[in-house]
Order: sequence, then C-alpha cells, then structure tokens
Amino acid sequence: MELTKIRGINEKREQELNKMGIFDTADLTRYFPRAYLDLREKQFLKYAYHNDVVLTVGKLLSMPMTRYYRKGGMVKVVCEQEGFVFSVVWFNQPYVASKLKVGEEYLFYGRVQNKFGEVSLVNPSFELCEKAFRLKGIIPQYSIKGSLTQKVLRDSIRLSVDIEKPKSIIPSDLQAKYELDNLYSAYREVHNPTSFEAQRKGAERIAVEEYFALISAFKFIKGGREQIRINKYDCTAKELLQFISTRFSFEFTDGQKSAVNEIFADMNGQKVMNRLMQGDVGSGKTAVSTCAIFIAVKSGYQAVMLAPTEVLARQNYYAMKKAFPEYNVDVLTGSMTAKEKREVKVALKEGFINILVGTHALLEDDVEFKKLSLCVCDEQQRFGVAQRSALLNKGITPDVLVMSATPIPRTLSLIFYGDLDITTIKDKPKSRIEIQTNIVPTEKYNDMLGFISKEIENGRQAYFVCPKIEGDEEGAVISVTELYEELCQKLPNIRIGLLHGKMKDKEKNSIMQQFKDKQIDFLVSTTVIEVGVDVPDASVMVIYNAERFGLSQLHQLRGRVGRSDKKSYCFLLTNLKDGLGLERLKILKDNADGFKISEQDYKLRGAGDFMGDKQSGKFMHDLGSLNYGTECIFLAKKISDEVFEGNHALDEIKKVAIKKYQKLKDITMN
Repeated sequence: MELTKIRGINEKREQELNKMGIFDTADLTRYFPRAYLDLREKQFLKYAYHNDVVLTVGKLLSMPMTRYYRKGGMVKVVCEQEGFVFSVVWFNQPYVASKLKVGEEYLFYGRVQNKFGEVSLVNPSFELCEKAFRLKGIIPQYSIKGSLTQKVLRDSIRLSVDIEKPKSIIPSDLQAKYELDNLYSAYREVHNPTSFEAQRKGAERIAVEEYFALISAFKFIKGGREQIRINKYDCTAKELLQFISTRFSFEFTDGQKSAVNEIFADMNGQKVMNRLMQGDVGSGKTAVSTCAIFIAVKSGYQAVMLAPTEVLARQNYYAMKKAFPEYNVDVLTGSMTAKEKREVKVALKEGFINILVGTHALLEDDVEFKKLSLCVCDEQQRFGVAQRSALLNKGITPDVLVMSATPIPRTLSLIFYGDLDITTIKDKPKSRIEIQTNIVPTEKYNDMLGFISKEIENGRQAYFVCPKIEGDEEGAVISVTELYEELCQKLPNIRIGLLHGKMKDKEKNSIMQQFKDKQIDFLVSTTVIEVGVDVPDASVMVIYNAERFGLSQLHQLRGRVGRSDKKSYCFLLTNLKDGLGLERLKILKDNADGFKISEQDYKLRGAGDFMGDKQSGKFMHDLGSLNYGTECIFLAKKISDEVFEGNHALDEIKKVAIKKYQKLKDITMN
C-alpha cells in the first residue's frame, strides 16, 4: 500500500521515508526499532559523564538561537532541570526550532558533552513531556532522518502492521510442529511491546522467519554451482615446495601447510575449486594464496587478485612483484589515468600480463583476460555474490579462492557460504606480541589521551576510529569530523590526519601514505582502515562508541596495530556501565583469538552483527537490532532443510526467493 494513504503521511514525509529506503507499508512494517525506552528511568544531567547517552527531562528557558554556516547550521536552547542549567544543541536540523516552546518541559534522549565546564546534549531526540508521559509501557525508538518525528514513525508503523498483517511462508504443519507463534502478533509485539519478554519472543519469531527465507533463497540461488574442470595444471608438488622454500624467508605454519595441501588437491581435482580460506589477522593467508597463483602461472595461465581498497591492492601488488620477479605483474585501480588503464587492459587481453592485482576496477566490462584460470578475492566479506560472479565471468570456469580475515563460526559459514569449501588457518601469527586491550570509561578519557601523547613522543603512531562520518541523528555517537576538531583543539602540537569513506580515492590514498611515511601522528578515521593497512609504527588503536561495533570488526580494527616488535595497545571507549554490551567488550579484552571471539559473540547475541544492514538491503533491514538468540538461526536452517527434503510445496518459497534475489546477490559478511 502507498505511504500517502496512511494517516499522517503527506508527500513531504513520504520523501523523507523514501530517503530511508521505505517506499510502502511493507517496508514500514519491516523497519525495526533500534532501541526501546522505559520512561520511568530518567537520569539527572549533573551526574552524567562526557559522551554518556542519557534519557532526561528539561524545562526550556530560552528561545531557540539559530546560527547558519557554509556547510550547515545549529539550533541551541537553554534548559533547566531542578536548578541545574544545561544547553541542547542540534546540528543541521533547523526545523527543530519551530517545534520548541519556552516554558514547556521536554523529554530528551541523546549524547552528553561536557566541554569547558558547559554541559550540553547534542542532537537529541525529544518529545513534550505532556505527550511523552501519555505514552505507556515500553516505547520503541527508530532511526529517523529529516523532519520526521518518533511519534509520526511509531504511529505510521503501527498502522502499517495492521494493514499488512504479515503472514508466514513456513508450511503450516512445520509451524505447528515447532510451536511457532503467529507472525502478525510477533510484529505487533516488536513495534508495540506489552513487555520486554513479549518483545523478545516476537523478535525471535521474526528472526526465524527471516532466516528461513534467507537460507531457503540461498539454496535456490546456489543450486547447481559445481562445474567440471576445464583448465589443467602441470605444476608438481615438488615444484610447489621448491617455490615455497625459495620465495619465503619463514617456515609455513601447520595451518598454512594444510591450506596449501587442500588448494593443491582442489586445483588438481576433477571439479573447479571454490574455496573460502579464513584465518585470523596476520595468519599468512596472502602467502598461501601466492602458492595458488604460482600453480596457475607456472602452468601458463593468468591469475587475478581482487582487493576492496586501493591501499590493500597496491600492498598486494608489491607482494606479488617480490614473489614473482620472473612473471609480469601489474595493477589496475580506479585512481589510475585513462591512459594507464588502457595500457593495462590491452596488455592483459593479449596475454602479456600473468598476474593482475586490483580493486573494483577489475570488474569493468572492458577488462578482458586471454587465459584466466584463477580468481583470488582478498577480504571476501567486503564483496557481494554479484561482484564475485562478475570476476568469474572473465574466465572459463576459473578456480576461485576467497579469503577473509573476519573469522566466523563454522555453523554460520555453512549457512551463508554453502557453495564454498572452507579452509581455516587457526595458527597464531608468529613473532607477534599480544596487544594489550583496555575498556576505557568516559571519565578516564583525558588520562588515556595523556598516555597516547607519550607514545607519540616515543615515535609511535595512533589510530582513532569512529563509527560514523557525521554525528548520528540522536547525538548518541561521536562523529569522525567532531572528533577530529576536538583533538585538534586539545592537542595542537600533534600532527592529526582525517580519513573517511566520502573522500575521493586520491585524497584517501594520500592521507594513508602520509600516515605510513610518519608525516601524521594521529589518524582519525572511520572503519575504512579496517582492511589490509600495514603501518609498523602504529602502536595504539582507539575505538569510540566501541559497543556500536561487532566483535569481529573490533578484532579486525585491533589487528591494525601490533605489526612490529613494539608493545601495542587497543582502547575501547564506551559509556556502558553494565549489561550485554559491556559483557561483549570484555570478551574482546580477554581474548586474542579471532575464532574464539566470534564463537563467544555468536553464542552471546546471535548473528545479527555478521550481516551489515547496509550490505543486506531491506531483506534483512535492521534485523541485527532485534534481540534474538542463535537458536533462531539453527531452527530456521532445520526447518528449511525439512522443507527441501520433504514433500512440501516450494512454489511460494521460490517466489519469495526470486523476489528477494536482487537484494540477496549483494549480501556481504561483516
């Protein structure tokens, strides 16, 4: 049903919803809350620390003051809470000024700033107390943009749930067998909970439905993938061993040896290799992939290595140049000139290039190989199924080796990578000093900065990572631009660089190179530095709002330091004092093994974090924000297996799978 047919949604609000990826009532129904508020638990600002996220009440004392800047503006008001005066600031939200009235009392939810003796709330969500206190029970909070309010979204979603009345595609006999609750009721409990227990049960029921659809859809999409080998290799085991002994200055670990044996067996088997190699940070996956490339080029074929960033692509390029001095190795990236790209493409098509390393530029239609037999995808979790397929189509049934440094539990691997054989390198990296990890509460923030400044004086470098480029709409998350400005003010003698995904590739590469060349001491960044960056003098990793990241991602970020014989540190900043979020961070603090971390995280809170909402599209939209356990995924897989193995009709399920295909093909793992 069209959005404008819902009471309260006009054309302007429809446009705002469209920007959020919501185009009809079905999309609204599936737009899950990011959090819930219990209005009885209000906090006093005078006791809040810097960066705390609070639910509090304040009486408006002043008319809104509005200031405009070249790149945005600010609305500021002064409030009072039992004699304690504080300010409330909204950036780039000029419309809030018209919603505020002097003398009224408001309920605020947002991040606290305590700078230069002034306490303020930044970009909080808010409601009139008179209206807010009329709300009863547990109140869902949604991510919002533009002029939309929580009330408008809540009311619209509740109406949408009643309009759509979601129905299950799980066969009725299996719903009865596994005592699954009514799906419509589950959606109502998630969007309008009668209790936290009812909300949890509703979330679990929705999770079973979603994973059932996802797993079943993958079964349709992945059907019949095995192919008979066409490319034949003539590299012997003796030649491969000689290559390893002469090209590497270190002895392979047992895990690396086992991985090489599996790849060698695959490439000499009757069926095309389709293998995922996962290993912890620094476990030597690139060295193993080099062996696969040797088998290909030694036999007269071409090999290609795809990387998600130009920094990592060039790092791999130099590694391949060193390992293969007798072969022609080249690189192709988006930042190269048209002439440079054209020369590479001509040489590649004519067969003069044996090994090509590159970024997404490799996927362009006019990139043609003469005799491609091996595709290596580095950091597989950054690529969707469609991107992998685009690369494979450039050869005739080429062998595939995809690598991931984001360890995921084998159970989850089997669900989402059902078309791949899995190799796991579990050996700990040799000659690596364990990184000291500390959970830092906001009140210890300045002490931490003092410690890091001393590290800089000793020639070290530091990463400062934020979850977002710009502040979030509720002010609960510090942005990379806010942090950059704050650190520049606090530490004027430190050379600080800024890096984020909205920069042009050329600018990003320049900043990263400056950091590698020690022209920058602090690199303030988003997670663009998560993959593949190797800066030996970087010994400190600081992660803001650490509870906002998945543990596997935090482990990846931590792996950017400790790449030399110097003692390294990882600081996890959080305002959490207790609860599940803090418990998760303690898992990271107490573990250096990425596989143990992922297993514990998986058991603790399910797999919602392993699939990012940006990558998965509306099909899994915000499912990670729901509270459900891992048993939901196992149950969904069990039901899906029974459906496909039994006599159940598949037409409706296949219809859903085909409908979802455009979204599924780009799903990537976090």
